[in-house]
Amino acid sequence: MIENERIVVTGAAGFIGSHLCRALLAQGASVVGVDNFDPYYSRERKDLNLDTISKSDRANRFEFYEIDVCDQSAITDVLKAQDTTGIVHLAAKAGVRPSIADPVGYSKANVLGTQSVLSAATEHGCKRVICASSSSVYGNNKKVPFSETDPVNHPISPYAATKVSCELIAHAHHHITKLPVAMLRFFTVFGPGQRPDLAMSLFLSKISEGSPINKFGDGTSSRDYTYIADIVSGIIASYLKIDDFGFRVWNLGGDHPTTLNEMIETISQVVGEKAIIHEMGMQPGDVDQTWADLSRSYKELGYKSSTSIREGLESQWAWMQSNLHVVNPK
Repeated sequence: MIENERIVVTGAAGFIGSHLCRALLAQGASVVGVDNFDPYYSRERKDLNLDTISKSDRANRFEFYEIDVCDQSAITDVLKAQDTTGIVHLAAKAGVRPSIADPVGYSKANVLGTQSVLSAATEHGCKRVICASSSSVYGNNKKVPFSETDPVNHPISPYAATKVSCELIAHAHHHITKLPVAMLRFFTVFGPGQRPDLAMSLFLSKISEGSPINKFGDGTSSRDYTYIADIVSGIIASYLKIDDFGFRVWNLGGDHPTTLNEMIETISQVVGEKAIIHEMGMQPGDVDQTWADLSRSYKELGYKSSTSIREGLESQWAWMQSNLHVVNPK
């Protein structure tokens, strides 16, 4: 049962991490957050995420440490001090496009960071580790929807390549140590608190202000957008089920791909303003489409997506309006 667990969440000050921490606390777990406040986006935004945890129910069962997951000794010390039973490893350098400019930094944070966490978990004797992977590992595979058994040996960005590498490292670590490890392939997560660099956040802000947006490609590229609450439910289910499998890869997606044109139109409806669009060429590293085959996740985790893109965008927009001092500081 989750309420008997003491779980370290890396990347706890991030979008997904902060939502997960609150959900784990609500279900009775004790949670230890770890984050290094990478400057990819503002610390103020991450402090707001942590503040939502501190104001949540059972916040007295939350501890936080500012450390870098690449520092294995620091992670091990936290695991030992907190008598950790398991880890959800979400910390990473995120984003396809920035990884092209900084492939070394992405390799260090994502690949070295994941090995550090796995090694620390084994050294301490943790029972299980859940790691964030990404739908980007599928590259431009032509077969859709994407299944966990599809080949992922043709990533088209450094970010995607690091996530493939993390999956291989995790498999090797499990093979040697028998530590149960799950790799979760997230499909474009959105909702309240979404990272400010992602298209939905940018478009909500710009369209509402009457500012132009950059549309890359002809608008027919599509993404399988996944609401944050659905992702969190999948993470928790995988934490409870991974012991039955040892090592397992699961897709966590929405199973309803939305084209870029459709997404822009829906955002225009939500904010009540018409989009002013600058047509741009396709960006290097961007995939044409993502679409999660959820057959395995549904069968083995009971996972399914329950929030539509319109409902999720309305929630995200309401959150942004309530936090303008951070989302759009003057």
